[in-house]
Amino acid sequence: MAALQGAYDTALAAGAPPRHHPARDYAPYRSSLLRHPHLPLVAVGGDPEAVELAGPVFGVTDVTEHDNDLTRTHAGAPLGERITVSGRLLDRAGRPVRGQLIEIWQANASGRYAHLRDRHPAPLDPHFTGVGRTLTDDQGRYNFTTIKPGAYPWRNHTNAWRPAHIHFSVFGTAFTQRLVTQMYFPGDPLLAHDPIIRSVTDPAARDRLVARYEHGLSAPEFSLGYAWDIVLDGPAATWIEEGR
Repeated sequence: MAALQGAYDTALAAGAPPRHHPARDYAPYRSSLLRHPHLPLVAVGGDPEAVELAGPVFGVTDVTEHDNDLTRTHAGAPLGERITVSGRLLDRAGRPVRGQLIEIWQANASGRYAHLRDRHPAPLDPHFTGVGRTLTDDQGRYNFTTIKPGAYPWRNHTNAWRPAHIHFSVFGTAFTQRLVTQMYFPGDPLLAHDPIIRSVTDPAARDRLVARYEHGLSAPEFSLGYAWDIVLDGPAATWIEEGR
């Protein structure tokens, strides 16, 4: 990672343009070498809108006022540090993107997902499933109440640990317009060792993936507040998985 970052910094100093998105075949992230596409996308014949006729749909009545609170989906309270995560969904001009579906999923406070394929021997929390959703309001704002996720090991390399993070999924006006990214937490020492976030070699773009602690978002005697905006396009865009 240091060698690739050094090569990028040298090229940037020599006048190369910044790379806001990582290479799809970033070698330190080993599975990207196996999974990234090698050929351009192939256009599907016929009406491109026809795929929407058989796809899922949702409306404002499908997302309830409690779907954004991951601490209230079970009979008991989940373990861990309660947090509030809030921000705005913006276009490249800084204008709010209204009425958009945002979904999140995450590990619990022990660093384990409520998923059959997660075999990490950390405890599951019977009161925390780790999924939520909401619609942006007229100001493009979203809010989630959840638990700060824990770090967890993965088998990318020896002693590999993922930093604490929350997965975000943003839908447009159709389910084929889905973008997926990750939000990280400030001051996490694992950020320097993680090849996923380090694949974003432009420091400014990498920093946009890290939320900031905002005391005004903290709820007294209840939760700590983190602010994180998502910008869909332009030079200040939030990095999106698959480099889109």
